Amino acid sequence: MTKNVLEYLYVSAEKFPDKTAVADEKSSLTYSQLVAKAKNAACGLLPYVHKNDPVPVLADKSCDMLAVFFGAVMAGCFYTMVEPTHPVERINSILGTLEAGILVTNEKYASKADKLEFSGRRISMEELLNHEPSEAELNKLKDIREESLDIDPLYSIFTSGSTGVPKGVIVNHRSVIDFIDEFTCIFGITSEDVIGNQAPFDFDVSVKDIYSAIKVGATIQIIPKKMFSFPTSLLDYLDDNHVTTLIWAVSALCIVTTFNGFDYKVPGSVNKVICSGEVMPIKHLNGWRKAYPDAMFVNVYGPTEITCNCTYYIVDRDYELDEILPMGRPFPNEKVFLLDEDDNLITAGTPQVSGEVCVSGTAVTMGYYNNREKTDAAFVQNPLNTRYNEIIYRTGDLAYYNKDGQLVFSSRKDFQIKHMGHRIELSEIDGSMNAIDGVNRACCIFNQDANRILGFYEGTADSKTITHELVKKLPKFMIPQEFVNVENMPLTKNGKIDRKVLLEDYIKNAGC
Repeated sequence: MTKNVLEYLYVSAEKFPDKTAVADEKSSLTYSQLVAKAKNAACGLLPYVHKNDPVPVLADKSCDMLAVFFGAVMAGCFYTMVEPTHPVERINSILGTLEAGILVTNEKYASKADKLEFSGRRISMEELLNHEPSEAELNKLKDIREESLDIDPLYSIFTSGSTGVPKGVIVNHRSVIDFIDEFTCIFGITSEDVIGNQAPFDFDVSVKDIYSAIKVGATIQIIPKKMFSFPTSLLDYLDDNHVTTLIWAVSALCIVTTFNGFDYKVPGSVNKVICSGEVMPIKHLNGWRKAYPDAMFVNVYGPTEITCNCTYYIVDRDYELDEILPMGRPFPNEKVFLLDEDDNLITAGTPQVSGEVCVSGTAVTMGYYNNREKTDAAFVQNPLNTRYNEIIYRTGDLAYYNKDGQLVFSSRKDFQIKHMGHRIELSEIDGSMNAIDGVNRACCIFNQDANRILGFYEGTADSKTITHELVKKLPKFMIPQEFVNVENMPLTKNGKIDRKVLLEDYIKNAGC
């Protein structure tokens, strides 16, 4: 039984020692080099850490960062990427929550580290990777590996809390192993694949890139962030690096089709496109499927708190513009079910009835690091089970079963509003707007202070045309009171539409 993700790495390094494990714009590491550098880092960390300590890493994502991650794990610790472009206040909050005794950073961000309220030891990434291990240190790594448990923490990813304080989701080896074993099998990811990494390393989509590749001996090709501002450069990069597999946020995929990138080039090696984060607009899905008629397209769903994803749907038919792509079915060994407001089970036999998505199984993470209150509020006993402990995660997302018994995302609980006496799910309006010619992407927000629904959109359509089309599909009380054309949707660091920024900019420009 696999109990530690390092077993993925060691097996792949034995099978493919000279194969590229990871590459970025400036460098690359073979599997044997990745193991060697990780051991250097692990031995360099040993004097400063204890078992299951956090190892925060303040740097840009790169081949070397991945080596430090694995080095932290070899040293018996867990890692956290700290995004260096984030405000000092947020970084201080993350480091304060971790209570870390060390901070790994590099020369580039030394001045940023100087501004932090951090009193622990700063360790140079360059020194760690160039550390020369002693025999005693290497023997210590063997002891740590033998004593490891599958419930040991592997990484922590910080999400944005509702109070503005980031919460650190803590994930163990068992959760990742159980998920990745199924993920790679179901989608046929093999050693022949080159996975084009889009997601930041502090976003859980990257977990699928990293551990899918390490598990099967594939290559991770880190795509520079700047490429996603220039679709032609992005497509050239995919083609030049023979990328086969895209596990991307919906927003990243939409960039290509919004700017008609495939009119310029269709990279020749892509054969798997797996999207997540938001509901993929059918207009953009169709653009990708037209470019890649023989590729596998998959919609996956799930929050960070349940280790990447809990449901998947392999696209098996054409969809009309006003249809919604299903979330699909649960991954093996994950239980996904819907509860109504009174915690009653909603079954597949009652289609179109929305309930909160709840998840149980080994993929459910260990909660929020150093935050018992938030953990106990979201990771709770299954109200349907009074016989024994069964911790579930309540996602705060709403979904329903379609006529085929597949789960379909409906909305966030936060996005379900009461307006003009009616309960409205804003995502339903989003879907109808997205189907309109001249609308590239839409997002509706309820301005509670003004009691108005605002329809933000990218594209060339005018408000009169949008209203005319919406009245054919929606009741009058669901039609936005105002439409706002934006050049580009603001995005969160995870690639989702930033609704908070949209509303703040609107209020600022409206002077209200």
